[in-house]
Parts: sequence; structure tokens; C-alpha cells
Amino acid sequence: MEFPQHQKPADGKISYPPGVKEITDKITNDEVVKRLKMVVKTYMDMDQDSEDEKQQYLALALHLASDFFLRNPNKDVRLLVACCLADIFRIYAPEAPYTSHDKLKDIFLFITRQLKGLEDTKSPQFNRYFYLLENLAWVKSYNICFELEDCNEIFIQLFKTLFSVINNSHNQKVQMHMLDLMSSIITEGDGVTQELLDTILINLISAHKNLNKQAYDLAKVLLKRTVQTIETCIANFFNQVLVLGKSSVSDLSEHVFDLIQELFAIDPPLLVSVMPQLEFKLKSNDGEERLAVVRLLAKLFGAKDSELATQNRPLWQCFLGRFNDIHVPVRLESVKFASHCLMNHPDLAKDLTEFLKVRSHDPEEAIRHDVIVTIINAGKKDLNLVNDQLLGFVRERTLDKRWRVRKEAMMGLAQLYKKYCLHHEAGKESAQKISWIKDKLLHIYYQNSIDDKLLVEKIFAQFMVPHNLDTEEKMKCLYYLYACLDLNAVKALNEMWKCQNMLRSHVRELLDLHKQPTSEANSTAMFGKLMTIAKNLPDPGKAQDFVKKFNQVLGEDEKLRAQLEQLISPTCSCKQAEVCVREISRKLTFPKQPTNPFLEMVKFLLERIAPVHIDSEAISSLVKLLNKSIEGTADDEDEGVTPDVAIRAGLELLKVLSFTHPTSFHSAETYESLLQCLKMEDDKVAEAAIQIFRNTGQKIETELPQIRSTLIPVLHQKAKRGTPHQAKQAVHCIHAIFHNKEVQLAQIFEPLSRSLNADVPEQLITPLVSLGHISMLAPDQFASPMKSIVANFIVKDLLMNDRSIGNKNGKLWSADEEVSPEVLAKVQAVKLLVRWLLGMKNNQSKSANSTLRLLSAMLVSEGDLTEQKKISKSDMSRMRLAAGSAIMKLAQEPCYHDIITPEQYQLCGLVINDECYQVRQMFAMKLHLALVKLTLPLEYLAVFALCAKDPVKERRAHARQCLLKNISVRREYIKQNSMPYDKLLALLPEYVVPYMIHLLAHDPDFTKPQDLEQLRDIKECLWFMLEVLMTKNENNSHAFLRKMVENIKQTKDAQSPEDPKTNEKLYIVCDVALFVIVNKSTACHLESPKDPVLPTKFFTHPDKDFKNDKDYLPSEARTVLLTGKPKPTGVLGAVNKPLTRRPYTKSTPLETVSNISGNSEPSSPAGNRGREVGTEASELGVRENEEKHSPLNVLKADVEMKEENSEAGQGSGDQRGKNRVPTAPPANGSEDSTTAPNEKPLAQPVPTKPRRGRPPKLLASAASGAANASTAEKTPGTGAGRGRKRAPAQDSSGPTVEPIIIKIPKQQKETDSRPVDLQR
Repeated sequence: MEFPQHQKPADGKISYPPGVKEITDKITNDEVVKRLKMVVKTYMDMDQDSEDEKQQYLALALHLASDFFLRNPNKDVRLLVACCLADIFRIYAPEAPYTSHDKLKDIFLFITRQLKGLEDTKSPQFNRYFYLLENLAWVKSYNICFELEDCNEIFIQLFKTLFSVINNSHNQKVQMHMLDLMSSIITEGDGVTQELLDTILINLISAHKNLNKQAYDLAKVLLKRTVQTIETCIANFFNQVLVLGKSSVSDLSEHVFDLIQELFAIDPPLLVSVMPQLEFKLKSNDGEERLAVVRLLAKLFGAKDSELATQNRPLWQCFLGRFNDIHVPVRLESVKFASHCLMNHPDLAKDLTEFLKVRSHDPEEAIRHDVIVTIINAGKKDLNLVNDQLLGFVRERTLDKRWRVRKEAMMGLAQLYKKYCLHHEAGKESAQKISWIKDKLLHIYYQNSIDDKLLVEKIFAQFMVPHNLDTEEKMKCLYYLYACLDLNAVKALNEMWKCQNMLRSHVRELLDLHKQPTSEANSTAMFGKLMTIAKNLPDPGKAQDFVKKFNQVLGEDEKLRAQLEQLISPTCSCKQAEVCVREISRKLTFPKQPTNPFLEMVKFLLERIAPVHIDSEAISSLVKLLNKSIEGTADDEDEGVTPDVAIRAGLELLKVLSFTHPTSFHSAETYESLLQCLKMEDDKVAEAAIQIFRNTGQKIETELPQIRSTLIPVLHQKAKRGTPHQAKQAVHCIHAIFHNKEVQLAQIFEPLSRSLNADVPEQLITPLVSLGHISMLAPDQFASPMKSIVANFIVKDLLMNDRSIGNKNGKLWSADEEVSPEVLAKVQAVKLLVRWLLGMKNNQSKSANSTLRLLSAMLVSEGDLTEQKKISKSDMSRMRLAAGSAIMKLAQEPCYHDIITPEQYQLCGLVINDECYQVRQMFAMKLHLALVKLTLPLEYLAVFALCAKDPVKERRAHARQCLLKNISVRREYIKQNSMPYDKLLALLPEYVVPYMIHLLAHDPDFTKPQDLEQLRDIKECLWFMLEVLMTKNENNSHAFLRKMVENIKQTKDAQSPEDPKTNEKLYIVCDVALFVIVNKSTACHLESPKDPVLPTKFFTHPDKDFKNDKDYLPSEARTVLLTGKPKPTGVLGAVNKPLTRRPYTKSTPLETVSNISGNSEPSSPAGNRGREVGTEASELGVRENEEKHSPLNVLKADVEMKEENSEAGQGSGDQRGKNRVPTAPPANGSEDSTTAPNEKPLAQPVPTKPRRGRPPKLLASAASGAANASTAEKTPGTGAGRGRKRAPAQDSSGPTVEPIIIKIPKQQKETDSRPVDLQR
């Protein structure tokens, strides 16, 4: 399109306004400026309707566009000309007077250059520049350039100029005119070229944005105003770069993601067509590219007011998929984004939860760590931003395998607890939401890592009960925290205080060694103490060096020792402790060292031993809080606990602190409050109060006579008529704090001993407890009268008589409150016998032998000592547990251990295979605790091997943990203490093997030495122990084990040295053990470091003329044990399986029957085991697994289902667990009425005397089969097993064992999962 041709004046002369002379290059610049000003004034006054003037001054307009003016070096001339030209375009609009495209281009470029003058607002000419801008914008003069081919060059120059001159001194009008000018070009043109778009977008890049904030704002507003037009151009740009990969289309290609972020922040509709392109880039094969897109989208989705996630769900879902990206940095970036998203968009938490769950288990430590940081940061901002699931992820990570992750999780939870539970920043509802945190954090104290323990202690001191609070506030915090903790958390907190107190005692002993003269023994003792202290610090390896250095400093600096002594003094207050820690730290600080690991380690030690919470003032505050709870004036309800709970927890807290800080209790006010507690009805409260007196009252008699006179009658009353626990504590309290203890105890003993009456068992329990403890604490004073009481009352009158008939409900265990008073009295009678003997500590009167025989008889009779069948099954279980525990307790005393026979030891050990789950569980726990204290001889560790037979997985796992712990304790003790060789034999874990072999050789289940199933059982029991022993081959221990077993084969069984069958069983067990060792170790054939010493109590001395090189293990057995084919059944036939207890008779009719029936095909061991597993283990094992956390809760479902402890409908009441339905029909394939007569002879030889124990499997199967057959005839629909589904009545042709066979696979699966097979 050509511009219209304006007609020039006919004479060709230029008409100037009146008074304006001709403007030529002949005049000076000043004169040119003067004349141009008048021209400008003329044009300013003209409007578009002045046709005559327009024609008159047309030549002048053309003249002003000449090169003389456009290229004039004087800026004032150029400015005035530009103003004239702008007015000319206004006046002549819409048709410009200039016809040449080149001229128009020169004019607009000229005008654009003049706009740079807008930059200086303080210039005298600024108003003219502003007029120029305003005129151009108002008239939209630049729109004329659309007709030019290279108009883009003009627009680019214009945009660059405007963006470069804009600054913070410009007012709103300047910005508005610039926007008008540029937006008209964008909206009214045919499109925006890439170069022009770049001039706008470049101002959004961070570098330019920081240089000129006003240019950024101008570009932002311009984009918002022109969004409808420019969006297409922007989309095209990103499409070229993102999709087509044409980075050369623009210099801004490398900033593409930054631009998208800025554009989204300006106006999301600008990117309406770009978002699908980002979804494409999210799926790129280039990890770094995906990472860049994820970083971008994280900012877009996480922006505070962003609605992108709701508006573009496909992109959001695609983005969430990057949480599972294979590229670690991408996953890490995704997790970091989640924090902002949770804080800015709580509504998206649901979408994020599932992905954060997966990432909380990410193999990368940094990602798991950041998941925690993400959740905790959101939670600290507002707890409502994180749901229970997200907090659950943090909870899980407190047990992470990496310390950094665990620490972050623990510290994060601690911060939340302090903010919302301690300071109540978000109300009670939020505090309740995370009330579990306090328990969880304390549970971590159970972890083995010293780092975990130290962090829990730090968290407790800084976040749970902040040590910098005032004493009253601090104790109130502790008082109600203790009341709200769960049982395990309370135990952990108690253990924490115990560990800290123990460390204090170690430091105290170290300081005592410094006071002694230097000697070799002193140095050795000091070294051992330093090693012990180092174990209680992080990184024990490095800690050893630092502790040695600290010990050296202590030896050289007497003042430092004095400070440390004051710190660990029982009378040190919390404030004094802070001063001591500060002073010691100051003395060890070296200013020139930026980091001082030695000082850090010492601070760890000081923080653990310093009493930052408890002192006399703190105990006084706790007692006042307790008094308020008793009076009902405390804030118990506001703190979320009832007064009763607060009182009981407060007393328990004081009781625990009385062990660790006894000196802090010594005040009349404290003891007065405790006396009030003694008078309360709550038994637990009174018991705790007595124990506090016992722990802290050593000075009461001399310094507080008034308290003494009040306390004595109360203690007497509790010892005579209180609860059993109160009676025990009362007796011990009298013994601990009074000088005339003999008189006091006699005043209790005499009336109690005279009032014993077995006909009123309810009133017998407390006296028996008191008498037992009195006889233990003062044996010399009461030995003679106690012997009479034991002989005439305890044994003859109480234990040997059943006055009442027990509940015949068939349960094997009942809750404590359901146990009959008579049985409770009998249990206490057994304990009294043990305490009496433990007090005497000698066997001069042979009382211990009699007692052991009594306890053994109790086990043999299955707990029914009188064999009158009056006692219930559950009560019998109680008696068996009491008897087994009693033998174990006596074994801890050396003088009694020596007289315990191997038979009695075996009886005691087999309790761990008792038919009752609770008996097994409690006995195992007692066994473990005694062993781990090193008070029980090593031979009892062998008992754990029998746990391989337990059908309940959790029991086996618990037994294995006990083994690991005991072996670890023994090894560590040997390392830390030098000892003679004979004592080493009693501690070295490897020496448990002879005892284990002997115990297994006498296992009542081991009846047929060549039976493959029984050999497999033996192998499992052996491997259960050997697997733990052979974890490491320290000091060539594998060869030592092999040599030990080989040596046993050269001896005979000391229990029956002349019995070939007994010795054969012993040698077979040895061969199985050798088979296991050889197949599991390649180093066992090396030379043994020492020749093992065998216990003469169990094995005879080797006979020089006897060389036993026979292989007792048949090749078939070796193949079965080696290949490890799945067994068709489990180890035990039933959860509650009876145990054989006939150690006193060498041969019985039962054994004869066992031998006779050994070839009975229908009652083969394999078939019998199938029956046992099918009915009992598959049903009852599941039941027990469900109740693993609280075994006593098994009772609650008795009415609803048949369970492990039920014996309803049992065929033979006295043969518990022996009735087994045969798993295979007779040879003729039928079970008609002729079956019973054929089977009866097998059952006849069974002794009528009820026996405790696991019968030989073959015979038990056959005998119980006969009993069941006859019982089934009399009582249709009933079976013979406990806790088993009863087999329905069958006709003569229907096999009765079908349900049994169906059950087998379940036990197979469970058995196969155990790591016993040697070839796995």
C-alpha cells in the first residue's frame, strides 16, 4: 500500500509561521532552537480540522524531515524537531505527509532515539520529552509503521528504548503512556515477532530484573494487558524450544524455565498453551532435563495462590509421577517441593501423601531425610497441614537404618511436641493429635545404638521436660508427663535414669581410684573403668582415646577433680550442676581450635551425669504436686489425667527417683506426705510409698524420730495384713532402715507363724510372703523355727493336701484374679521354701535335697502333687511354673547348684517346652534374666536349644534374641575381666555345647535313635544354638567346637554310664552336631586352640582303652539332613504339648510298649506328627501368634472359640495331651468296631499314675488313639485334643483323619520359613 501523495505548494517555497524566519544550516544552533520553538508552538496549537494551515505548512513539515534536522548534532534541535514531527503525525492523521517508506523509517527511528531523553526526569527538557511520549501514545503514531516492510526494527528499537529508560523516578503517567504506546503496537499489529518478544521477556530474567525493577514491572503489566494477543506468540516460542528443540530461535532459550516461572507468576493464562508442552518434557529421557522441568513445576504448583493443580490435573498427575523417577535428583527435588505445597496448598496433601509414603522408604538416605524435613517444616508452620499418615511416616523413620535420618525424625517430632503439647500453641485438640510422640520418642531408648540413647536423653532434657524451666514448672511438666506415658515409655524413662545413675557411679568410682596410691592393680582397675565409661559415649572407639585424655587431665588438675566430684555428689543441686559443667568445659576449651572433638566428648559425658532435673528442691515440688492431687486441688483433669492416675503415677515416679536420687528425699515434709500415701486405699500407692521409705530412709531412725514412731506400726500392719507386694516391701523396709531389725522382724514373725491356717487360704498368702522374706533376710535368727514351719505346715499341711476342687473348664491358664486362693497360697509356699534356703545358703540339714525332690515330684505329677485330680488344669500350670522357677532360683546359689542332679536339671529345662503358652513364656523370661545377670550356671543356657521345638514363631524369635544377648554379655564380660581358667569355663559360651548335647540326648521326644523325623528335630535344636555360636570364628572357635563334640564321643553318659541305649543316643546327637558343624564351617577342621574340658557331672572321664570311631548316623539320615527337604509337619505336635517326666525309673511298661509298637505302621511317627500338626499347631499356633503381645489376653476369647488351652471333651483327663487320633487307618483300611479291641492292648501298659511330660510320640499316638476311639463311641462329636476342632462322628467306613490331613500344609509353610536347613 502506497502512502497518499500530498500536493506541494505551487511556488515550492516553505511557509513559516508568523515571526519565524527561515531555518537553514546557515544560522547558529541557538538561533535554530529559537526559531524551532516557535514552530513547535504553532504545531501544538493546530488541530486536525485546520485544513488551510495544514496546506500552508505542508512544505515546512516536509522540510523538518530533512537530513539537516534528523542528523543534527544538537540534542535540543533534535528534541524540538521530534516534537514537531509528532504533532505533524497528529495533525495530518490518519495520512502522514511523508510518502517515502525510507523516510518514514528514518523519522520513527529518529523519534525513538529522542525518547531516551525520558531517562533523566530532572532535566530542564524533561517536559518536552514527556510531551513527545504523550503525543505518540495518544495518537498511536507508530501504527503507521505497520505498512513498512521492516517495521519490526523500529518496534524493537522503541521497546528497547522504553525498557531501558524507565526508572523509579518516573510517575504513573509516564508508565501509562509507555504501556499505551507498546500495547497498541502488540494488539493492533499482525503479530509479535520473536525478536520483539525477546525485548519484552528479557526483562523477566533475574539478572535484568535485579538491575531494573521498573522495567520488570513495565513488562509484567504489558504482558497482562496484551495477554490475548501475545499468548500465541509465547506459546510458539516455547514450542520451538521445548518440543522442537530449536534453541537458536532466541537468545533466551537457555532461560526458558525461568521465563515460564515468571510468566506464570504474572498471569497464568499466558501459558495456557505451554503447559501441555511441559508434560511432554516431564517424560523426557534426559534425567537432567526432567530435573529442570520438575524444579520449574515445583515452583508453579507450590506458589501461594497457584491453582494450576486444580486447573490442569493431567499435568499435576504427571508431575506426581516424578516422585518415583529413576533419577535420584528428580526424586529429591520432588520431595523438597512437597514442603511448600503442603504449606501453601493443604488441599493437595491427600494427593501427596501416598507418594511421600513411598519416598519415606526410598533407598537413598538423602531422600528419606528430606521427606522428614518436608513434613516437619509443614507441621511446625501449622499442625493441621499434616495428616496422621504423614506424621506416621516420620514415626517410622525414627527406626531408620541411617543415623542421620533417625536423628532428623526424632528431633522433628520433639520440636512438634514442644510446640503443640508443651506450649499448647494450637490448643488441646492439636496436642491430642500428637500425644503419641512422647511415648514414641522414649521407646527409642530400647534401641541398641548409643547414639539413639543419647539423643533421647537430649530430647527429654530440652524438649519434653526442658531443664531451663523453673523448678516448679519443670516438675509439673515431669509429673503429668509421667502420668500420661504408656507402660513401655515409663520403663524406658526409668531405664534412662538408671543408666545415667550407673554412669555417675562409674565416674565416682574412677575418682575414688584417683585418690588411691598408684599401683599396677589400680592402673588396671582404672583402665577397665575408663573402657566402661567410653561405652556410654558416642563412637566408643574414639571415645576411648578421649576418655583416657580426660582421665590424664583429671590426674593433673586437682580443681577439675573437685568440680567433677561436686557434679556427681548426691547433694548437688541442678543450679550447681550447671555451674560445674560450665567451669569444666571452660577449663578444657582451647581458643585456637575451631573444633574440639575432645571437648565435645567430655560435654557428652557431663550432660549424661549432671543432675539437670532432680535435686532436693525438685523432689519437694513433686511431693507438693502429689499432695495437691490427693487433696483434689491439682489441675489433674486439665492435664488430661484423673486424680487417681496422677497419684499412682506420681508415687511410681517418686519410687523410681528414690533409687537414683535417695539423698534428695531426706526431709520431714517429704516423709509426712509419704505417710499419708501409706494410709490410702490404693494398694499400688501404698506399696510404692513403702518402697520409697526402703530406698531413702536410712537416716530416719537417727534424725527423724517422729517419722520413725509413726512408720513402724504401719509397716507391721502391712507385713501382717497388707497385699503380698506390700508385705514384701514392708519386711525389706524394716530390715533396711532400722537398727533393731531383729526385734521388729520377730514381732512380725511370731504372730504370723502361730496364725497359719491352711483351711483359710485367703488369709494365708500375705503371711507366707512375709515369713519367706523374713527367713531370707534373717536366716540365723529364724532358721530353727522356720524348719518346723516348713516341715509341719508348708509341706505336710499345705502342699500335700488339696482342700478345694478346681474349676474343670479345661483351660490351661487363667487370669490372676481367677486363680483359686489355695493355689496362690501353694505358689507362695514354694517361694517360701526357696527364700528360706537362699537365706541359709547351706545344705547341712539336707533340707535342699528334700526341697528339690519335692519340686521334681511336682513337675513329674504335672503340678498335681497329690494326684487326687482335684486341682484344675490352669492351677496345675501355675504349680509347674512355680516349681520350675524354684529349681532355677536355687541353681543360682552355688551350694545348691552342686546338689541338683542331672535329672532335676532336665526336668527344670523341659518346662520351656510346657504345653501351656504362658508357662513357656514366663519361664523363658525368668531364665533369660537370670542368665544375663550371670547368676545362673552356663548349663541352663542350653535350655534355650529346646525352644526350636516351640510352634509359635514369636517364641522362637524371642529365644534367639535371648541367646544372642546372653552370648554377647558373656563374651563382653570375658573381654573386660581377667579370670582364672576354671572360671572361664563357666562363662565361655562355647562350653554350653556339652550341656546341650546331653540335654538333647535325654529329650523325652528322642525315643528312637534311628528315626529320621526325630533326628531332624535334634538337628534343629542343635542348629538353633550353634547358629548363634558360630556367627564368628573367633580364636578358631569352630575347630574348638568340633574337638569338643569329638571328645564327648570318647566318654559315656554319667547319668547312665552302663546303659548302651543311653550312650547310643548320646553318640547319635554328637554325630548330628558334628554333621551340622562340618557342613556350616570350612574352618572347623583346623587344629583346635585348646583341648576342651567336659563337665564330669554329665560325662565320664575318657577311657584310654576305649576309642569310639563309629559313625552312628546312617547315610539315609545324612541325606535327609543335608538336602533339607520340607518336613511334612512341624517340630512340636501341639502348642500346649505335654512333656515326659519319668527320670526316676530306668524302665517302665511304657518303654516296653514303645519298643513293641515301634514297627506299627498305622501309628508311625510321621503319621502321628501329621495328626499333631494338623489339629493343634495349625489352629493353636495361629491363636498364640495373635496374642503374642499380651499372652494373658488369650483367656478373653475362650467362650467364643476353641483354643489352645481347652480340654473339653478330652478322652483321658489325666493323660494331658497324650490322646492322639492316629493319622492313618489300620492296614485293612477300615475303622469299624474291631479297631478298638486291636488297639486296646497298646494302651493297657500305660501307668495309671498321671505323668508330666511329652510321651514318646509313637506310643502317645497309639494310646490316645485307643482312648479316642472308645470316647468317640460314648460321646459322638467330641475329640481328644485340646483346642482342636472335634472330629465328627464317623460311620464304620468313613476315615476319621481327613480333617487332620487338610491342616498339614499350614504348618509346613511355617516350618519351612525357619532358617534351620544346612544347605540354605
